[in-house]
Amino acid sequence: MNPLLVSFDISAVTPEHDQPPADRVVSGSPRFTTWNVDESGDGRRFAGVWEATPGTWRIAYDEWEFCSIISGVSVISDDDGGSVTVRAGDAFVLRPGFTGTWEVVETTRKQYVIDLPQK
Repeated sequence: MNPLLVSFDISAVTPEHDQPPADRVVSGSPRFTTWNVDESGDGRRFAGVWEATPGTWRIAYDEWEFCSIISGVSVISDDDGGSVTVRAGDAFVLRPGFTGTWEVVETTRKQYVIDLPQK
């Protein structure tokens, strides 16, 4: 395959396991599994698949992220009181400066592309 065309095939990727910092957890005990399928050479861009188990935690974005939900149900709420429920087939962008909570109602898996700010 052409090295400039990257598949989102996670079968050959070693997953990373994580969780939100304890001071950001609002409820539950969410756990994350991440399969990074591509990274830019400068460490600013990442693409892959992320999965989270049920729970709610505070989020604060300084990066730009495109998300496409593959499975599950989550509710993303902003600090101004708005919220959106996302499920399989939904796609959206979270922009730098977004703050609020991410609640995983049913284990959620998404594809993502992240662009970190320049330092």
